[in-house]
Amino acid sequence: MRDAVIVEAVRTPIGKGRPTGTLAGAHPVELLAHTLRTLIDRAGVDPALVDDVVGGCVDQVGEQAMNTTRYAWLSAGFPESVPATTVDRQCGSSQQAVHFAAQGVLAGAYDLVVACGVESMSRVPMWSNVPPGADPFGPGIAARYPDGLVPQGISAELIAAKWSISRDQMDTFATTSHRRAAAAHADGRFAAELAPVTTETGVVDTDESVRPGTTPEVLAGLRPSFADPAFAERYPQINWSVTAGNSSPVNDGASAVLITSSETAARLGLRPKARLHSFAVTGSDPLMMLTGVIPATEKVLRRAGLGLHDIDLFEVNEAFASVVLAWLQETGADPAKVNVNGGAIVLGHPLGASGTRLMTTLVNAMGQRGARFALQTMCEAGGLANATILESLQ
Repeated sequence: MRDAVIVEAVRTPIGKGRPTGTLAGAHPVELLAHTLRTLIDRAGVDPALVDDVVGGCVDQVGEQAMNTTRYAWLSAGFPESVPATTVDRQCGSSQQAVHFAAQGVLAGAYDLVVACGVESMSRVPMWSNVPPGADPFGPGIAARYPDGLVPQGISAELIAAKWSISRDQMDTFATTSHRRAAAAHADGRFAAELAPVTTETGVVDTDESVRPGTTPEVLAGLRPSFADPAFAERYPQINWSVTAGNSSPVNDGASAVLITSSETAARLGLRPKARLHSFAVTGSDPLMMLTGVIPATEKVLRRAGLGLHDIDLFEVNEAFASVVLAWLQETGADPAKVNVNGGAIVLGHPLGASGTRLMTTLVNAMGQRGARFALQTMCEAGGLANATILESLQ
């Protein structure tokens, strides 16, 4: 029976998604091209053997339009004969790319495939693909949700209210994330996964948003990011406690993993790092929007025939601290096993790249900590979530 394994995984450092960010000068096609070159070079494979390249990108407009993944492959100097496609499952786009790639290997449609993702939020700001005055939902959605859907920040506030998560809990969680990421950088735990980027101003080799000196007291001084009188009237239960400090920032970055079967890996002399054990994707309430990680976790564990106690490490995307804290309440997972090298609140959340960024970090953490099973899950706009279980082969 065929399996699907990860043989290499890399990511760029993550820059702030603003004009002064460390990666703002890099065109998104070039950012992904650099990641693909590094991936293929480190794996030591002939790029002509790759059957397909599946990439995630959310705002597919402007410099990220026209199937960015295809042009990144070509810009990397790789064979024109290798196809590529770009997918959008919002924040989980590149995690979905991993699922599509692995499922292709399991089905026998692929022998060697790249799953990747990119987002340059400094050059293509969030919502650039929705022009002012445009309605991306249509009359059917308006009829089904007559009070209207809400932005993700409001969903994060609703989650905090429903699970009684305090501002102090969220700020403490964010501080822990900063400390873990700073320690991981200091200890060299990211070294194997990073693909430093050379820019006009020098070499970028570290994640720009890490702030080792962050404390709950510092974060407590920040103002709520999404306070709005209209939503306050609609949802009086909201305490307005979601801030820039306990949410993920906007970022630039790219990441990629190389997937094959154990049989092909042996034939090519590649050493598998992890087996893609089980997959799940779920839909949930698009108003709460970000709670899909809870049923997705349950679903992937059920499909894997595993219990929460079998999982040694977790990566739960830190879109907002309230999302991970609600997930912890519902699952009962050990916080010490979750995002052990920090999460998106500090490392950053370059939308289309985040799925394979989390997976790259998770695969390396598994090897460093001797973990057997690991679980990754991400909340996604529209009430969606992906979940993946990895089994270490290191």
